[in-house]
Amino acid sequence: MNTYLLFKSLHLIAVISWMAGLLYLPRIFVYHAETVNNKDKYDTFLVMERRLLIYIMNPSMILSWIFGLLLIHSIGIKSIGELWMIIKIILVLALTFYHFYLFSCHKRFSENTNSHSSKFYRFINEVPTILLIFIIFIVVFKPI
Repeated sequence: MNTYLLFKSLHLIAVISWMAGLLYLPRIFVYHAETVNNKDKYDTFLVMERRLLIYIMNPSMILSWIFGLLLIHSIGIKSIGELWMIIKIILVLALTFYHFYLFSCHKRFSENTNSHSSKFYRFINEVPTILLIFIIFIVVFKPI
C-alpha cells in the first residue's frame, strides 16, 4: 500500500472535519450571544459548543497535524524549505491559533463573561474560509 496516499487521505478527512467545526462553532456563538436572557437556551448552547470542541474539533485538529507531518515526512523533510510549504505552515498555524481563540470564546461563555456581540461572531466566522481558500490555492499551485 502507498503510505503517502493513505496519509494524504487521512489528512484530508481530518482537515474537512476540523474545518466543519471551525465554520460551525462561531455560528453557534452568534446564536449564543443572542440568548443572554434565556438560561435554558444559553446552557444548551454551552453543551453544544463543548461537545463540538471536545469530540470533533480537537481530535480533528490533532489528526490534521499528525497526518500533515507524516505527509511532510513522506515527501521529504527538505520540502519544509519550499516557499509553498512555508506559507501553508504559517496559514495552518493561523488556523490553529484561531481554533484556540474559539476555545477561549467558549470559556468566556461558560463563565458568563462574553463581551462580544453576535455581529462580531458573524465577522470572525469568515476567518477560516479565507484561510482555507489561500491554503488550497497554495497547495494546488505550489508557488516557487
